[in-house]
Formats: sequence, C-alpha cells, structure tokens
Amino acid sequence: MLYYLFEFLDSLDFPGAGMFKYVSFRSAMALLLSLLISTLIGRRIIDKLQKLQVGEVVRNLGLEGQLNKKGTPTMGGIIIIIAILLPTLLLTRLDNIYIILMIITTVWLGSLGFLDDYIKVFKKDKEGLHGKFKIIAQVGLGLIVGLALYLSPDVVIRENVEFRNQDNVIERVSYEAVGAKSTQTTIPFVKNNNLDYESLVSFMGDYAEPAAWILFVIVVIFIVTAVSNGANLTDGLDGLAAGNSAIIGVTLGILAYVSGHIEFASYLNIMFIPGSEELVVFAASFIGATVGFLWYNAFPAQVFMGDTGSLTLGGIIGVFAVVIHKELLLPVLCGVFFVESISVMMQVFYFKFTKKKYGEGRRIFKMTPLHHHFQKAGNSGIQAIIQKPIGPIPESKIVVRFWLIGIILAVVTLATLKMR
Repeated sequence: MLYYLFEFLDSLDFPGAGMFKYVSFRSAMALLLSLLISTLIGRRIIDKLQKLQVGEVVRNLGLEGQLNKKGTPTMGGIIIIIAILLPTLLLTRLDNIYIILMIITTVWLGSLGFLDDYIKVFKKDKEGLHGKFKIIAQVGLGLIVGLALYLSPDVVIRENVEFRNQDNVIERVSYEAVGAKSTQTTIPFVKNNNLDYESLVSFMGDYAEPAAWILFVIVVIFIVTAVSNGANLTDGLDGLAAGNSAIIGVTLGILAYVSGHIEFASYLNIMFIPGSEELVVFAASFIGATVGFLWYNAFPAQVFMGDTGSLTLGGIIGVFAVVIHKELLLPVLCGVFFVESISVMMQVFYFKFTKKKYGEGRRIFKMTPLHHHFQKAGNSGIQAIIQKPIGPIPESKIVVRFWLIGIILAVVTLATLKMR
C-alpha cells in the first residue's frame, strides 16, 4: 500500500519518495518493521493467550526438561503471521502474482494451523484436526499455486543461453528476448543446471507439454505437503523450527534476488525470472518475523508457535521455492526438516515390520522426531549397532547444533549454483 502512495508522491517530485522503487530499501524496511511488530505485539499476544489459558498440554515422555514446559502458551504462530502480513501489505507491490500467492499461502496455512490448535486447546482434543482434513487443505493449496503458475500470464522465465568458445568454455550467458511459460527448474550439482519436467514425459509426444504441467502441479502439491509437515515435526524444541526457518528464509531471499536481476542471473548462469525480485521484500518480512519470534521462543520459551506457526512456515518455504524454480534444492536447504520427517517414517515402518515379524515392535531411535532422540536418556533401539548410551543432551545445545547444521546446508545450497 505504501508503495503506491510513494509512487504517487514520486510523480509529484516529493523528496525521497523515489526510494520506494528500490527492492533493497523496501526489504530493509520490511525486515525492521517485522522485527518491531513481532517483538512489540508479541508480549501482548502472549499475555492474552495466558489469560485465555491457552497452555501447552504436556505428556510425560521421559524427556529432559519436558515437564517444565507445561502451561506455556501455544498458538504463538499468530505473532509470526501478523509480522509477515503487515510489512508485506504495506511495502510490496500487491499486483505481483508471486506476492499474491505468498499472501494466500500465509493466510491459508495459518488458518489451517489455527483450527488445529483451537481444537487441541479449546475442545480438549489432543489429536487436533483430523489428518485427512489437513492433507486435503494442503493439497488444495498446492492445486491453487500450481494452477495459478500455469494460468497466469505474468509467470514467465527467460531461459539462460550459453555461448561457448572452441575450447568449450563459456564466454558469456545471454537470455531469450521474450519471457515464456516454462516447466523448467534448477537442479544442483550438474553442469546444465536446468531440468525441464517436459523432458520426463517426452514419450507422450504431442501431449508432453500438458502432461509436464500436470506433473508440475503434482510436484507442487507434494512439496507444499512435505515441507509444511516437515516444519511441523521439527517444532518440538524451543527455537528449533523458528531458527532454522529464519536461516532458510535468508537463503531463499538471496535466491530470489539473484533470480530477479539479470546481471546476477547471468553471472551465475541461472534462469532469469522477471518479477521475482519482489519476493525479497516478502522474504525480509519472513526473516524479521521468525527472528523476532525467537525473542520469546528461545530457550526457555515463553510461547510456542503451535501448528498455527509451523504449518505456515513450512508452507511458505515450499511455495517460495516453487515460484522461483528452486524446489529441487529443498532437500539440501531444508535438510533438517527432511531428516526429521525421515526419522519418523523410519521409526514407524521399522516398528510395524518388527512387530509383524517378531511379534514385538522394535525401534531404531529412542524417540522421534530425531531431536527427541538426543533429548531422551538411554540406548537406541538397535542394541547391536549402538551400545553406548547417547544423551540426554541439553535442549539448548541440541537446538544450536541443529541451527549450525542448517547454516551449513544453506551455504551448500547457495554453493550449488556454481558447483556444477
């Protein structure tokens, strides 16, 4: 909104109004504003949640320091959502299709998470919203995003074209003169780092192009569901999900910036995505909101984000990566979320397999998601492999170590743009 106001003032030669044209300036403003919002309103929201007795219900699972969390307010994701949406609405171009999709994602998954937390807290149903309804909502969002990217005329890319000399060394990178609809995406660690989904269905001949878009929409649905659930599983220790999300947000902001500027895109030899630079302002709001939330969520937490926050953060990360054509970098960038999800799947599969085979369920990890494995005392379930007791490791140390892993993965993700 302020963007349009200052655009009008700039047309009247109002001093300083032209600053709002620059993404870098608006991103800095968004970062500061989201930090202020999350820290200033955070305390009031926490007090309100305490008055409503919106406290965390804690079961005794034998985890170090677990019972100390009993009664801590949950649903703090409301703080994150407000701190993301207000700067976005004030400082971005609201006619940008990518910003529209990010706002829809934030509101959609924020509402889904809020409903889940509401059922848990106020209806006293610890299971919350039934899993199938969550999946339906996540699939619905994936459909909206995928179809919007397919149907919107504003969603185009300009493919990078290499010019090589006689020694097969790239001399320069140019771009197609006109943007085009494309199902291409960036893949890591390979020389030609563009993968076209259409190439995967080329056997369909004349139907390859529509089939590629169908495949793309399916991939979007999978990513939205997987990443939002991965973030949800990671939200089990004070500051773990928020801190890793902030690290991921910085990386995605950098990727959006270089993808939206033709000079940087040319240097890195990646596709140029017109309009994606506006996402940097949204990324700045996301970073400020998560870092500001850590003011209250860092150990020992004064508030938990609940599903209201975790589902929203994961969904934003997934959709953001999709719209800048970097979704296949997520297994590296979101490695912490990925491993947390895999640990749960491995545990469930192995338990069911051994129960069927031996009549008694066995475990790979002491407890899942993985961060609880390090928090719980005792040996691992696979005694033949792991004999030495591991843990319990203090919660704050686990969180910081996971943050460090997240930073390493973020650096590797950015490095993949040149490691090919």
